[in-house]
Amino acid sequence: MEKLTALIVPALVALSCAAAFLRGRDAYALMCGGARDGLDVLRAVFPPVLAVLVATEGMRACGLLDALTGVLEPVTRFLGIPRELAPLMLVRPLSGSAALALASELIFTHGPDSPVGRCAAVMLGSTETTFYVAAVYFGAAKIKRGRYAIPAALIADFTGFVCAALFARMFSWFNELI
Repeated sequence: MEKLTALIVPALVALSCAAAFLRGRDAYALMCGGARDGLDVLRAVFPPVLAVLVATEGMRACGLLDALTGVLEPVTRFLGIPRELAPLMLVRPLSGSAALALASELIFTHGPDSPVGRCAAVMLGSTETTFYVAAVYFGAAKIKRGRYAIPAALIADFTGFVCAALFARMFSWFNELI
């Protein structure tokens, strides 16, 4: 399988060159044009992505993340979400890599088969990095006002967090029955 995946990119490049040759087009010029377009997208997307990453790291460094975790504790307790997962819920909409680092920490500390570990894994798979995605796609499409996009996406993330906790708990119960 590893050999097959190592061949995919070279095969795609070869197929693209062959298709350009068959159509009488300059494959090198087309690839350079594609790279130029990719750099234009990167130039448009990089500033908002950098802003989201700096904001996330700033929240962690100044202790705001810990303070917000304490504020959210009554809500997470009411919803049946383990307290340890509150930082993950706060960071996930901002940064996927920061959320992955937090989840890895949680799984290492509590174990992969613990309720916290299972719930963290399900939360990562069922939610999105909302602000990162909005920054990238809104920046690339030059959308200035997303009006309802961010609130709708945050509601979807919240629903994903609650359902992740519920389903992780349900699967734990089913696993104990079997």
